[in-house]
Amino acid sequence: MKQNFGAQSLQTHFLGVLVPDDLTLTLEDCRRYMNRTYGCKSGYGTPIHVTLVPPFRLPDEYRTEDIVRALKEDVLPLAEKLAFTAHVSNFDAFGDRTVFAKVDTDEKWTQLRDKTVSAVLKAAPGATKKDSRPFQPHLTVANRDIPQGASVKALQALNELELFEDYPVDNITIFEHRGGKWIPAVTLDLLGDEK
Repeated sequence: MKQNFGAQSLQTHFLGVLVPDDLTLTLEDCRRYMNRTYGCKSGYGTPIHVTLVPPFRLPDEYRTEDIVRALKEDVLPLAEKLAFTAHVSNFDAFGDRTVFAKVDTDEKWTQLRDKTVSAVLKAAPGATKKDSRPFQPHLTVANRDIPQGASVKALQALNELELFEDYPVDNITIFEHRGGKWIPAVTLDLLGDEK
């Protein structure tokens, strides 16, 4: 039987959309609440974002710059069609596995995700694959270490915040796994500028 020790540490990259600072601060407060109340710690080193391409291992023969180049060639020329306004509609959960700020689904999210996955596959064939499930954008507050049954009470408390907010979907960020944390390595705004 093949053992897969440290599979997460083998992951080197993922791509997502960072949110504005004001929304980030609100959701970081929610993370602190989950930590104080339920002891949740998982994922707190990762900036608040919507994941477009889940974590994957970039093969050694490819570099982050290859992904940047593919995004500039295949996604940024479509910026006017892909940039849009997202809406947060309070909080929800995937069972006891993940508590998140719910981002309304929209065909534009699916288009942005699909174009981004295609660019990654062009830059590094076989590095990842397109998820066949419907895309559910969300902003993770806590995951993986939520005590069983806690998500129901946590959602009651978090939904009292009545977090209903619009924000611009105006970037694609490439995250790299360094020193045990996910670091935003390159951010491209959907107008073509690198940050």
